[in-house]
Amino acid sequence: MRNSLVFLFSAALLLADAVRSDDGDEENSKCVEYTTQSFAENINLNNHFVMFYAPWCHYCKRLHPTWEELAEMLNTEESRVTIAKVDCTKETTICTEQDITGYPTLKYFSVDKLEPVKFKGTRDLPTLTNFLNEQLGSNLVKHDEEESVGEIGAKVLTDDSYEAQLSSGTHFVKFYAPWCGHCQRLAPTWESFATKYRANKGVTIAKIDCTVNRDACSSYNIKSFPTLLWIKDGQTVEKYQGARSAEDLSTYVEDKLGGLGGDEKVEVETPPPSPVLTLNSDNFESAVADGMTFVKFFAPWCGHCKGLAPTWEVLGKKFSSYKKISIAKVDCTLDVNKQLCNEQEVDGFPTLLLYKDGEKIDEHTGARGFEDLYDFVIAHGKRLEHDEL
Repeated sequence: MRNSLVFLFSAALLLADAVRSDDGDEENSKCVEYTTQSFAENINLNNHFVMFYAPWCHYCKRLHPTWEELAEMLNTEESRVTIAKVDCTKETTICTEQDITGYPTLKYFSVDKLEPVKFKGTRDLPTLTNFLNEQLGSNLVKHDEEESVGEIGAKVLTDDSYEAQLSSGTHFVKFYAPWCGHCQRLAPTWESFATKYRANKGVTIAKIDCTVNRDACSSYNIKSFPTLLWIKDGQTVEKYQGARSAEDLSTYVEDKLGGLGGDEKVEVETPPPSPVLTLNSDNFESAVADGMTFVKFFAPWCGHCKGLAPTWEVLGKKFSSYKKISIAKVDCTLDVNKQLCNEQEVDGFPTLLLYKDGEKIDEHTGARGFEDLYDFVIAHGKRLEHDEL
């Protein structure tokens, strides 16, 4: 009897620790959690993308980190969409009203429409963000075009026009996404700043919406928003990294125009080649077919991916002299890699997968320090050498 009581007491302590851990996660969550009452009060105040879930649901647990990444990216003060969730084991009324029969169910609620749109597709970040672009894109693109009527504001470039426009002359171009909070804050400043230079023949101030003009943005290797590039005769001269007030932008333009003679050529420093292999759907199979390959599946806007990036480069350099070990990466936001990331069951970023002779053998889910990653690869290398003896 005494042993039973000790066991129950220990179990209670473990449960309490688990509850405290969950509470801590919720406190740091960027996602808005609605009750039936708060859902009714807020759903019509902004566009919403809502996950209806159950805590015990395996697929919900797998989606959770991806949903948090989406919320971290979009839940800003000026965002036109709110990422939210509803626990259907607690809020049965609203889940019944929304006809939720399976978990997770994802619905987009527009302030302009009576009926929500149910998301159907793979639950990875590229697909989720593309879905939101489709829901939000038409109104936002129309708004931008209205702002650019006449001789005011930035020149709007598209996939059809950017090559002809940028191939000659000097240009300062904003690459953006309508849902990006920083882009939304910059928009009015960029328009007023661009209006100032409309009559200046020395430079064109332009903008490109990367959600609908992917060829243009891909050609300039755009990985985050907003990206401001100084472009001369079709080539990137410099990425603007300064403050984004109209005064700072004008000072930058004046400095660039004042420092460039008519035929003066600007030397662009070429960075050394990366020790990390860049893979895509065309070269992935051949790259992992021989030896051991440690692959990072990532999204450029993902905070955890940005934090890991320099460590991953160091890891690549460390293994660059190994003939049978390669360090690689795949950008899952690129259309060409979407099917590849789905096939590899990438449902959160970053996902770190280890391959041996074309076969996926393990996933690294631990700490992402250099020593942790290095030890993970070395341990598998030794194990495989032993197995092959």
